[in-house]
Amino acid sequence: MNHTNAQEEANRKAKPVAPKVKELIERTKSVILATVDAEGTPNSSYAPYVQIGNTLYVLVSFMARHTKNLADGRKTSVMFIEDESATKQIYARERLTIEASTSQIERDSATWDTVVTKLKETHGKVVDVISEMGDFILIALQPVKGSYVNGFGSAYFVDENLEILEHRNDVNHQSK
Repeated sequence: MNHTNAQEEANRKAKPVAPKVKELIERTKSVILATVDAEGTPNSSYAPYVQIGNTLYVLVSFMARHTKNLADGRKTSVMFIEDESATKQIYARERLTIEASTSQIERDSATWDTVVTKLKETHGKVVDVISEMGDFILIALQPVKGSYVNGFGSAYFVDENLEILEHRNDVNHQSK
């Protein structure tokens, strides 16, 4: 098998199917959040989440810096990443990064009730306590676009439905 055929075969075998993206999301109980404040200062944090449809929801406190950034609708990135203890290669951890728009869900709305119920089912009774605290708000994170990586040379564009669009990198890593 020549180099071109071998590379094509490797790419074919490496290409993930859409359910792999969904499996990574399902295996993850919290998301890493990257936000920016009004001055453009970045902040990274995390929050437990639930997914309903393609929308992710986080119940977050204004005691955390990221909450104001999320509530103000500033640029947000969300990352799901394979647990370090489960990865075969630390440089090639499976990960999904999504650019997302944000909106605050009003308390006492049907959406609030539905999401808080699912948060409680997923994360336990602590949600009963924190959802009643005045500094906690519910934020919807609506995916816009993203990327999914599951190994070296295996990076893909992802759409707002969290589906694989196409291979992200037609140029392989370059040697020195």
